[in-house]
Amino acid sequence: MGWHEHDEAVFHGCEKFFRPSYAANLVGSWISSLESVRKKLEAGARVADVGCGKGASTLLMARAFPKSEFFGFDYHDKSIEGARATAAREGLEVRANFGVAKAKEFPGKDYDLVTMFDCLHDMGDPVGAATHVRKALRDDGTWMIVEPFAHDELKDNLNPVGRVYYSFSTLLCTPCSRSQEVALCLGAQSGEKLIREVVTAGGFSRFRRAAETPFNVVYEARP
Repeated sequence: MGWHEHDEAVFHGCEKFFRPSYAANLVGSWISSLESVRKKLEAGARVADVGCGKGASTLLMARAFPKSEFFGFDYHDKSIEGARATAAREGLEVRANFGVAKAKEFPGKDYDLVTMFDCLHDMGDPVGAATHVRKALRDDGTWMIVEPFAHDELKDNLNPVGRVYYSFSTLLCTPCSRSQEVALCLGAQSGEKLIREVVTAGGFSRFRRAAETPFNVVYEARP
């Protein structure tokens, strides 16, 4: 079952679920945990936010870094319509551009930063997405991957947060991946080991855990 096949309430609910964590951590700590990224954003950088949904993460960054230019991409046209409406309402449409595109096909190149928030594990072909990100980045660029907090082993995820995420994975993440090409099905509890394998297969040589909260892990990948 593809993401686009769900009821509108699912898109609205997911944004409401993740937005508080992004608002509390994205600008204040997560970006600062990445090597040289904050300086680039403050000076003026080119950023692609892939799998942006209704644009919550994109617009948070656009507000915080007025000298940078942001491009939000998602394959779901209705979510992009919502993102564009919010950007226009907040007067950010000049610096926050939104377009319909798949993770393996989003346009543009020479990005200083590519971000993915809680969506890499939903993709049918995350390795294909990683390969495309590598091609779209500058040689000194950064790929910021924010994923649901997860350990590598099932036994270590049997806690309140892990149980919630396994439920999400069963009803949303895994069916979404299975509806796409390759259908790798990483699931919401993929863990660092699997994410590292995907990133490395996409052509990145450097990968590390940059930050974490009880609900998310932030990974940094560089060419």
